[in-house]
Formats: sequence, C-alpha cells, structure tokens
Amino acid sequence: MNSGLSGRVGILGGTFNPFHLGHMVLAQDAFEQLGLTHVIFVPCATPPHKKCCTLIPARHRLAMLEAAIEGDERFVVSDIELKRGGNSYAIDTVREIHSLHPEATICFIAGSDSLVELHLWKDIYDILDLCEFRVFERPGNFDVKDAKDMLRLKSPWREKILADMTRGHRVEISSSEIRHRIAEGLSIRYLVHPAVEMYISEHRLYAG
Repeated sequence: MNSGLSGRVGILGGTFNPFHLGHMVLAQDAFEQLGLTHVIFVPCATPPHKKCCTLIPARHRLAMLEAAIEGDERFVVSDIELKRGGNSYAIDTVREIHSLHPEATICFIAGSDSLVELHLWKDIYDILDLCEFRVFERPGNFDVKDAKDMLRLKSPWREKILADMTRGHRVEISSSEIRHRIAEGLSIRYLVHPAVEMYISEHRLYAG
C-alpha cells in the first residue's frame, strides 16, 4: 500500500468473496462524491458480524482485489486486517490507517445494510470520533427506511449519519449471487472484472 497518503482517504472494507463490479462502482461513487484522493480496499480476516461458511483463503481474495484495481491510481489495497488476523474490527483498522497516514482525513465507507447493527460494532463512538462515517444506500431487498428506524446510536451521531447518507449507483450484484452462479456452472462475465473472472477460473474457486 502507498505510504504517506494525504487529503481525504476512503476506507472500504469487506470480505470481497469475491470482489465484484459492485464494489468497484461503490468505490468510484465514493471517490467522486466525497472528494477523495484515494480509496483503500481492506479485505477482512474474519468478519465479526457475519457468518461466512464459504469464505475462501485470504490469499485468493487479496489477489483478486489486486488484479482488479491494477493500474487505477485512485485505488489501493491494504492487507492490514489479514496480517492482524482474527476478528477484523473497524476501530483497529481506522486507528492503524490513522497511524500510517497521519496527514489524511479518513472517510469510512459503509453500506446502508450496516445501519441495523452499527450499535454492536466495537467502540463505535471512537470510530465516529476518529473518522468521517459515510453510508451509501445499497440495492436489493434491503429497506433503508427500516434501517433508519433501527439505527440505535446516541445523538448527535444518529442524526448526523442519517443526514449524510449518500445515494450512489444501485448495482444489483452480490458476492453470494456470484458464488451461486459459479456453483451452478453459469457465467459471471459482466459481474466481475475480467482479471477476477480469469483468476477464479484458473484456481477453480467456488466450484464446490
């Protein structure tokens, strides 16, 4: 990962299992709408609030990410959560990126589906103090209105997060759908970057 980043830097974490075009579009929307200088993709080791029975080894998820963003100077990849191991907590990542890039203003990018569990995040109020927390509406069956009703944070954080919610492109792609299509022998072209499609094929990932 580039050292000494400055300006407004976004953090976009996830399992990336696999990394797909929806992730890339979200990162581009965040880059443009939040006025970022870079977006740092951070693949997690173990997600603390999500069961991932089909989570493939970290080396493959990292390699797919790196292949997809190669040559795009807006995007960088950090393996800090993979090196740290164990449950990947956002607060630990925010603190470490603050330490690595002290001149940067950190913007944490999250999907609207995270709102219902945000109060369960480790040291959530420390996260909100350390960075700008920006939520992008996600597509699918997720009801954003219900999430707003279920956002259990103290004032003024609840009002601020809801006021700052951002609408990007609503790309109907999910990693679970891609895994299902691969298992069924269906094409994933146009759902993932060509380099990711090739990597999955070469390493026979998600085929069951």
